[in-house]
Amino acid sequence: MGQYRGVSTRLDPKTRCNRSTLSHRTMARFARFHILALAVVLAVGCGGEPNAASGSDPPTFDLETARSIIAQQNKQFTAAHVSGDVAVIDTMFLPDARSYPPGAPAAIGIDAIHTLTVDYLKSGITEFREETTALYGNAEQIVDEGTFVLTNGAGITERGKYINVWRQVNGSWRIQANIWNADPQAETLK
Repeated sequence: MGQYRGVSTRLDPKTRCNRSTLSHRTMARFARFHILALAVVLAVGCGGEPNAASGSDPPTFDLETARSIIAQQNKQFTAAHVSGDVAVIDTMFLPDARSYPPGAPAAIGIDAIHTLTVDYLKSGITEFREETTALYGNAEQIVDEGTFVLTNGAGITERGKYINVWRQVNGSWRIQANIWNADPQAETLK
């Protein structure tokens, strides 16, 4: 039996370890376990679901509310085409939007979409209606599928279908991409 700074250094007959060393090892394991347990409790406790009473819950997405907003946006979009208000049409698109007109190259970016719109409006649109036939998505992006009726200044009416992809940015729904094409005219169906 020996002394080391006042601590007995007698060997434990079962482990053949110095009792003071065994005690230090046990204490170290005990401390590591409790530190790890505390870290887990803190991580789970701080990273769980937000408390409803705290007011930090994100707003829930309501597709019917979004449907109403998109319907209003579509009315504004079609009315701006009839009135020739290019500025309103431009604000409805995101800066990096894409438009895929029938029989023409894609217009990528707001400048290209602006040019496409100016050229398109030269025909003098007198009637333009869109009707949503399917709407689906989430709080960030909505797909609006539908049909349209468009009459130009020459009195030619076309009916067709469209898809608008709307993206919500800073609380406003704006067009990320759109594509449309006309159905065949009645006389070409014979």
